[in-house]
Amino acid sequence: MHNRRKFLAQSLSLGAGLMIDQFSALAETPLPFQVPADFSLKMLATNWGFSGTMDEFCAKAKKAGYDGIEVWAPTTDTDRIALERATKANGLEYGFLVGSGSSDFKEHFTQFIQALKNASTLKPLYINCHSGKDYFSQDQAQNIIELSITAGKAAGVPVYHETHRGRICYSAPITRALLEKIPGMRLTLDISHWCVVHESLLADQKETIDLALSRTDHIHSRVGHQEGPQVTDPRAPEWADALKAHLAWWDKVVEMKVNQKQPLTILTEFGPPMYLPTVPYTRQPLADQWAINVHMMELLRSRYLVKK
Repeated sequence: MHNRRKFLAQSLSLGAGLMIDQFSALAETPLPFQVPADFSLKMLATNWGFSGTMDEFCAKAKKAGYDGIEVWAPTTDTDRIALERATKANGLEYGFLVGSGSSDFKEHFTQFIQALKNASTLKPLYINCHSGKDYFSQDQAQNIIELSITAGKAAGVPVYHETHRGRICYSAPITRALLEKIPGMRLTLDISHWCVVHESLLADQKETIDLALSRTDHIHSRVGHQEGPQVTDPRAPEWADALKAHLAWWDKVVEMKVNQKQPLTILTEFGPPMYLPTVPYTRQPLADQWAINVHMMELLRSRYLVKK
C-alpha cells in the first residue's frame, strides 16, 4: 500500500510538472511584434470567490504580484472606506464593475446610469459594465451604451462594455451591430463567453472578432471552450488549442496597444466553484482557482515582456 501511494504521488507530481512546463513554454513563443520597454500593462486580481475581508484580499493580491484589483463598485460608505484603505495600504489600483439586475428596461436604465455615476466619483482606472440584458432591443441597448459614453466622458473615466452572456454584448454578431452603430463604444473582451454562445473557437467569424479586438481596452483573461466559459485548468494539455486561440486574440490587442502607444489592463478571472468544474456530489473543485489566476498573470507578464 505504501509503495502504491508513493507511486501515485510521484506520478501526480511528474504530471503536474510536465503540465506547467508546457504551459510556461507558451510564454516563450516569439511574438510577431516587438513590445517596447515602456509598454504599460497592469495586471489585476478578481475577488470573485474570495471569502475574506478587503484587507486580506488586497494583501494577497499584492503578495502575488498584481498591480491592482477589479471589484464591484462599493455602494456604501463602509465598503468605500474599506476599499480605499486596503488598496492604499497595499499600493494597488482598482477598476470597477457596475450593472443592474432588473428585467424592466426603465428601471434597469435608471439603476445602471446611477451606478455608473456613483462609481465614477471614486476615479477608478476604468468602469467595466455588465450592460443591459440579452433580451433588450437594439434601440434599448444603444440607449444604454450611448448614455454611458456621455457619462464616462463627463467624469473623465474610461467606460467599457463586457462581452458577457446574459448581457447586451452576449454574442459576436449582436456586438458587431452595436460597434458599427456606435463609434465611441469600447469593450472589455471576455471572449470565453462567445466561445460558448457560438460553440466554437470563432474561426468562422474573423471579421467580427477583428472588429471587437480593435475596440478592446480591457481584457478578462479567462480561457473558455466550445462547451463552457472556463476550462478546468489552462495548464492541462487537453486545453492547448483553446489556450492558443485566446493567446492569439490577446496578442492582437497587445500589438494594437503597442502600435497606438496606449496602456492596457488585464484581469485574470478564472472563477470559483461552481463556475470552476467540480467533482459530482462532493462539489470539490477540480483545480485551485487562485493558483490558476496567478499562473495566468505570470504567463501574460512573461509573454508581453512586462517586468515588475
